[in-house]
Amino acid sequence: MSKRKKVSVALIAGGRSGERPVSLKGAAEVEKALDRDKFLVKRYDPVSDLGQLLNDAAGIDVAFILLHGQWGEDGSVQGFLDLLDIPYQCSGLLGSAMAMDKNVAKIMYRQAGLPVADWQMVSPEEAEDPDALIDRFGLPLVVKPVREGSSLGMTIAMTAKELSRGIRLAFEHDSSVMVEQYIKGREITVGVMGNETLQPLPVVEIIPGDEYQFFDYTAKYVPGASREVCPAQLDHSLTEKAQQYGVEAHRCLMLQGYSRTDMMISEAGELILLETNTIPGMTPTSLLPQAAAAFGLDFSRFLERLLDLALDRNR
Repeated sequence: MSKRKKVSVALIAGGRSGERPVSLKGAAEVEKALDRDKFLVKRYDPVSDLGQLLNDAAGIDVAFILLHGQWGEDGSVQGFLDLLDIPYQCSGLLGSAMAMDKNVAKIMYRQAGLPVADWQMVSPEEAEDPDALIDRFGLPLVVKPVREGSSLGMTIAMTAKELSRGIRLAFEHDSSVMVEQYIKGREITVGVMGNETLQPLPVVEIIPGDEYQFFDYTAKYVPGASREVCPAQLDHSLTEKAQQYGVEAHRCLMLQGYSRTDMMISEAGELILLETNTIPGMTPTSLLPQAAAAFGLDFSRFLERLLDLALDRNR
């Protein structure tokens, strides 16, 4: 009896964004967790290996993209793989690009009837005179680069001076910057996976340490800086509503395979959508794998499920 052929997986990680270290760390965990009796894994870094990926394309069954931020999570690598006819586990070019652009994503949420905090795109000149923004929204305000991940370049401004400084910092990370209303409350995240039929995963609550103003880069990645509760301690109706919003966000952004949507529960008990991640962190203790584990899929089985979904879409 012949042995079953191993599935050839191109694990694409690294890249040029500020989240390169996170990507490489996740890739090491993914490579370790994939069953070597089933998968033949080869690593590719877009910084140096796109030519090799092109040469190897005919022998690759499926790609696992583990790039975060610009030049990877934004649809650029997805488009390249589409040209090579290589299936991959995450969303396609259009959905990836829309989700990566926080302004476009909020427009799509609002058109779908999903609740968002009010926001405004800003210019560098508004850093010199932020009073009009304060008159419109009040303080505090959240300042975000539109196409960054992991909260890079994001600040919460409590004063006019902090708002000016935050706008300047955000423009160091991106050419497009938004300012949005600050929502005080509890932060949660909802994972979704599936192709035509979508399965919401258990809700995770994110509790940054007292020394962190919000779930910033350090709070995300320094061990012990934040605490996650999964499943989140919410009443049944709020849990169902959050999961419904996760599914609706996934659909309105035209996503595929899986996603993770971050939300706030305001002090009034209302859900407000923040953003949707198309390639969330992927270590055993990352938020989405935690939710998958609570659903009944350990890390290895969860990764295998994502690859199965990619191959099913291709079929």
